[in-house]
Amino acid sequence: MKWLLFFCLMVSNLLYSNSDFEKAEQLFVKGNLSEAKLLFEKYLKENPNHSKSIEYLGDIAGAEKKWDEAILHYKKLRNQFPKNANYHYKFGGALGMKAKESNKFKALGMIDEIEKSFLTAASLDEKHIDSRWALVMLYIELPGIVGGSETKAQKYANELMNLSKIDGHLAKGFIDEYFKRFTKAEIHYLKAHELGNSKTTFQKLYDLYRFKLKQPQKAEDLKKKFEK
Repeated sequence: MKWLLFFCLMVSNLLYSNSDFEKAEQLFVKGNLSEAKLLFEKYLKENPNHSKSIEYLGDIAGAEKKWDEAILHYKKLRNQFPKNANYHYKFGGALGMKAKESNKFKALGMIDEIEKSFLTAASLDEKHIDSRWALVMLYIELPGIVGGSETKAQKYANELMNLSKIDGHLAKGFIDEYFKRFTKAEIHYLKAHELGNSKTTFQKLYDLYRFKLKQPQKAEDLKKKFEK
């Protein structure tokens, strides 16, 4: 009978732990990040290698702009699962956000690892959209002397086009807008909005009309049509 009691206690503890994790997930979805964090940390103490809890803690740290904390969580996942594209992407993303908030000298020293992380994610998963978006933005925003290149950015915009026409047109519109080719950007944003008709596609086109092309009437007409 002792073994049966021991078994029941084990099952009870397991169910309790699972309920903690599930409750933490629900809190995370609702945006109660501080409460979710406490439960994820508690669950992780009981299950030290639980990758999903580590990822959630990284996501919470990122949402709170605690980049060093997010980097530590994602680095652990990247090292534990070196073939997981998303972990490389999230690690690179957290590193990139830290670089943006650092001084220029420190940020320059982080560029290679950021680029490597996104490239690794893209190579591990040929359908990973987020890493390709990250590479488009990285190569556009970096100065040419440290690796920035429109040609490189266009390469990943083309890959996005093959994966998702909406993302492809948005990426190409982003590149054209960056280089102040606003008429070309409008063509891509229009195509993206025709295909997606989403808040994202609307906002890109609306902002282009209102702030870059200085065509407020077009912006308002677009808004009225979208809100119908």
